[in-house]
Amino acid sequence: MSAVLKTININKHFRKPVDFHVLKDISFQIKEGEFASIMGKSGSGKSTLLYILSTMDTDYEGKLFLNNELITGKSQQELSKIRNAHIGFVFQFHYLLAEFSVLENVMLPAKKLGRLTYPEIEHNAMTKLKMLNIEQLALKRASRISGGEKQRVAIARALINNPNILMGDEPTGNLDSYNAENVFQIFKKLKEEEGLSLLVVTHDLDFAKRTDRIIEMEDGRLLK
Repeated sequence: MSAVLKTININKHFRKPVDFHVLKDISFQIKEGEFASIMGKSGSGKSTLLYILSTMDTDYEGKLFLNNELITGKSQQELSKIRNAHIGFVFQFHYLLAEFSVLENVMLPAKKLGRLTYPEIEHNAMTKLKMLNIEQLALKRASRISGGEKQRVAIARALINNPNILMGDEPTGNLDSYNAENVFQIFKKLKEEEGLSLLVVTHDLDFAKRTDRIIEMEDGRLLK
């Protein structure tokens, strides 16, 4: 199986107020269809690493590959296109646009990518909502649905461009145990039925234990 994501000797420093070496020689890969979780204490570098992997942070040393293509060194414009086309991202907070409908929120990344017509994007968005059992919410305003529903909408939005990998930064951190379990089952289904690769930063050991692999971090390093 080929690697969808690969890093070679990623290092990152925060330079101010003093030099702090936050990530140290991070080399690992995520295979196609793998569901991996990253765990570690607060301050171990988990979220910093995730922002580099998702191409949102470019201030690092080392190499990042996505789909066997070197991503390091590309312009912000190129990275924005790559990110939108190949990486889905789910945050702890859903960041939905409150005044937009659920359907409109899910369609946004596809409209930005600009590869399909409006009817095609709308059809794909409805397909994702159906997949997550929330198609009945399509025309509701995002501000009018529950927290668990909002996180499902955020997942649908992350999937709209059929990414190669879905990344999550504490995607269940803001949810009760019932909704957290729902999110885990959705991720598991995406891996098993869609062959999607997933990489999730989490504090939830029960969640992490059920993923294919736990990547542990401590003081900016990967624990082997």
